[in-house]
Amino acid sequence: MSADFRTRLPARRDLTEPSRALPSRSERKAQLEARIEQQRIDILVEASRYREASRPIDEGWQALMRFKAPLYALGGMLLLKSARHPNSLLRVTKRLAAGALLLRRARRLLR
Repeated sequence: MSADFRTRLPARRDLTEPSRALPSRSERKAQLEARIEQQRIDILVEASRYREASRPIDEGWQALMRFKAPLYALGGMLLLKSARHPNSLLRVTKRLAAGALLLRRARRLLR
């Protein structure tokens, strides 16, 4: 026998000690039902906290989905324009990125 096998065996009971009375079936059932009820309450509380924490993300996603069709159309037009004139699209993209960064820094500065 290996040493780790022996450690997984249940401990032997000392027969000289008086054994404790085991809880009855109805007591064990009541304990389990109470435990299950507490777990259900915990799950409900955590689900509520999760919904509250993810609400801004969900609202942002819903806002994006409202403009789904126009965004697809805009993306298609940009794709066609970039296929014909790739340099102008890169120039506009750089300017938009710089403007977004400037706007973000201005907001932080004004806070």
